[in-house]
Amino acid sequence: MRKVRRQRDIIVRKALLRTLGDFVSWEGYATRTRPKVLGIFKKALAAGEAEIRRRFEAGEASGTETVQARSFLIDQIVRTLHDFAVTYAHPVANPSKSEQIALVAIGGFGRGTLAPHSDIDIMFLLPYRTTPHVEQVVEFMLYLLWDLGLKVGHSTRSIDECVRLAGRDMTIRTSLLDARWLWGDQDLFRDFRKRFAQEVVAPTGPAFVDAKLTERDERHERMGDSRYVLEPNIKEGKGGLRDLQTLFWMAKYLYGVDDVMDLVDKGVLSASDARHFTRAENFLWTVRCHLHYLAGRPEERLTFDVQTSLAERMEYTDRKGLGGVERFMKHYFLTAKTVGDLTRVLCAVLEDQQKKKPSRLARFWLGGAKRTVEGFHVDGDRLTVEDDEAFAADPIKILRLFSEAQRHDLDIHPNALRLARANLRRIDGKFRRDPEANRLFIDMLISKRGPGETLKRLNEAGVFGRFVPDFGRVVGQMQYDMYHVYTVDEHTIRAIDILYGVEQGRYAEDMPVSTNVVHDVSSRRALYVAVLLHDIAKGRGGDHSELGAEVAKKLCPRFGLDAEETETVCWLVKNHLLMSRVAFKRNLDDVKTIQDFAATVQSPERLKLLLVLTVADIRAVGPTVWNGWKAGLLRELYFRTMDHLSGGFTVEERDMRIRRVKDEVARRLVKWPGDAIDEHLARGRGVYWLAYDLDTLVRHAEIIRKAESEGRALHIDVRHDTDHDVTEVTVYTADHPGLFHRMAGAMSLSGASIVDARVTTLANGMALDTFAIQDARHSAYNDERQLASLLKRIEDTLTGKVRAHKEIAAAHDKAMPSRTRVFEVPPRVLIDNAASRTHTVIEINARDRVGLLHDVTEAFTKLGLQIASARISTYGERVVDVFYIKDVYGLKVDSDDKLRRIRESLLNAIAVGEKRARAPQKKSAAAE
Repeated sequence: MRKVRRQRDIIVRKALLRTLGDFVSWEGYATRTRPKVLGIFKKALAAGEAEIRRRFEAGEASGTETVQARSFLIDQIVRTLHDFAVTYAHPVANPSKSEQIALVAIGGFGRGTLAPHSDIDIMFLLPYRTTPHVEQVVEFMLYLLWDLGLKVGHSTRSIDECVRLAGRDMTIRTSLLDARWLWGDQDLFRDFRKRFAQEVVAPTGPAFVDAKLTERDERHERMGDSRYVLEPNIKEGKGGLRDLQTLFWMAKYLYGVDDVMDLVDKGVLSASDARHFTRAENFLWTVRCHLHYLAGRPEERLTFDVQTSLAERMEYTDRKGLGGVERFMKHYFLTAKTVGDLTRVLCAVLEDQQKKKPSRLARFWLGGAKRTVEGFHVDGDRLTVEDDEAFAADPIKILRLFSEAQRHDLDIHPNALRLARANLRRIDGKFRRDPEANRLFIDMLISKRGPGETLKRLNEAGVFGRFVPDFGRVVGQMQYDMYHVYTVDEHTIRAIDILYGVEQGRYAEDMPVSTNVVHDVSSRRALYVAVLLHDIAKGRGGDHSELGAEVAKKLCPRFGLDAEETETVCWLVKNHLLMSRVAFKRNLDDVKTIQDFAATVQSPERLKLLLVLTVADIRAVGPTVWNGWKAGLLRELYFRTMDHLSGGFTVEERDMRIRRVKDEVARRLVKWPGDAIDEHLARGRGVYWLAYDLDTLVRHAEIIRKAESEGRALHIDVRHDTDHDVTEVTVYTADHPGLFHRMAGAMSLSGASIVDARVTTLANGMALDTFAIQDARHSAYNDERQLASLLKRIEDTLTGKVRAHKEIAAAHDKAMPSRTRVFEVPPRVLIDNAASRTHTVIEINARDRVGLLHDVTEAFTKLGLQIASARISTYGERVVDVFYIKDVYGLKVDSDDKLRRIRESLLNAIAVGEKRARAPQKKSAAAE
């Protein structure tokens, strides 16, 4: 532990003890004077804490220096408190050996690093059993520390107890490994250290390492098992401080070192590794200190609501294409990656130096002669190089190392990975242009053995970003939103792995069309390269699809792709968002939607490629993003477009198609009286018969007949659509203005998310509205009790028993603040009169919140507009709602003045609702 600078500005222990002594000599010490003694300690502690914080926030002290300074401050407080206890509070003239104690700092306190609000762990070390005097001193110290507002973990043990408990309990053993003498009997502490080293540490090195690695893996599993999570835990998460501490614990246990630089002398780490360790540790400590000071408590998660504030405090400013918060989080993720690199390095060295002690580190060690594979040695089942000059003599061998490991299904020895990182500078312009290097890279990308693990290794070794500098720019890059779960590089590699999984049939159950289509594409290589490059230009400012196509045009020839493949990749990268935008935002029953999409796609081959790329991209965004609804929409768009490109139904005249549908419906209603069939067929206007499949049209007929036979003014039908994983709610009632927004309000209050809506007004003046809804898990809304409650709320809302807007306001007042509140989503209203021949298409982008859909649809009602269909999509904190509308006369809105008023009214409705949602919640009477 480095010496703290300007210690006397933080605390002067002797001066504090002198102040206490002067007070006691004048007043004496008794229960009545205890509050004043406590006040003196509080003043000293507060002054020290304030000075430490001032230095940190003024930029005079790093994170590491700050946590060491706080440890120093607490050291001095505890030492002074001990001296005061044995001198004034519970003095003993000639303490016996049994009354001598040693104060021992353990845990983080023992390491000499205390974050601003971290707990303090102290062990009172005894030579034998506890005596009454020792009990008095310990009790006095603990109560005063607690009264100072410090969180203290404590134990009182003899040396025998320490050794016995450490032998049985790994947590205790680890905390005692960090034990540091604080005050009191030094000989007693030295005896403890000697026995602990001889009786506990010496015989259990490999077992300790095994236990720590297992503990780390279990912790990672609890925390999500990824460095690239949206709101990482800086202490316990993968790549966080606990991982660094675990590395040092293992090294300290085996080599007895007290400083990371000592590992360089032991040959465990290189000087460069030690510098990386120190830099990573300092960055993480700096972030943690800011986080504690900002939260005012021991907060360890980098939640959305603090990420921006932390970025500002650490002076990360906006750059072209990247916000300050995104730059800050990129630094965090790159640091977490460095921690992973150091883990592999340390494990490799420990394995080499501990081979005679079989453990988890040496589980691959087979002993005996090494075999050779294509110029590499095989050590156990791991590939390694013959000597440290292997890459200097033949730089292309860096890529060949990963290629041969993939080809022979071998792991790569950490020493070889370490050497590859050390030789990254050899991957220069000449290397990148080398045809053999590019062949090796593409072969790994499209390998039938699976590219995922190999690409991860290339990325973590830094080879990927060095060989493809454009990819290097997105390593560790995150997007500050709730939709994109992974960094761009992680997302890309996951998408490639998912593509391979589609080929292998891994997703046949929920992605059956893609699983079949992927084997029909002409250029498998172009598809893989397109997935690799689809997000390559993120963070550059501008449209990343357009910019990415330019990058693809440059890289594809270098990779060895021919002109046709290059054109295909460029088109796919440029249009990789097209299919999802059309499927999730447009009415697929509108013929013009299919015609426009087909005109852009142009060929069945491109359609197949785009489908597979789209599903891999969406599935790789996050574990909960893909669902049956999205899958169904993409399938529907694919088949309708393929029909169009293949000369399918679009050659038929519209009226002929309607006649055929009506004839088929009549045939299916054969048990009905003839006049009832004719009456029903007359209800639906032309477009209605083309907007639904035949089964749905027949079901509608049965719903209407039942409602009329029973004389119901309102009839609600529910069906679970397993293909799309939604619940379909069909409402048959008298049509009137505001019907849609009332329904939207009722569903919002019930926690149901509308993902699709189709509104039909029949010739008899009745509305036949169908809503596809999902629950909070993006699955069908099929909990029976919730569904019953939803249907009751819909009925009460439509019959006027409940006012949705009042309930939404009340729900807002009671609700906990939404996690989306920290995000600013500028509202946008886009109006498109070219997307449909019969409707004006309006797209609304806004922050997701309770009541948004209700507010927007209410605005449509006030404007006298009819909603024909709606498509609702949520992307994390952002909602994209698309409406197909007509005016009161059933026509498209083409007046510039009316379009301007529509835009202004919608923006105003969003703004008013947003202001209401962000307003402080009212306290209930009970809370007050």
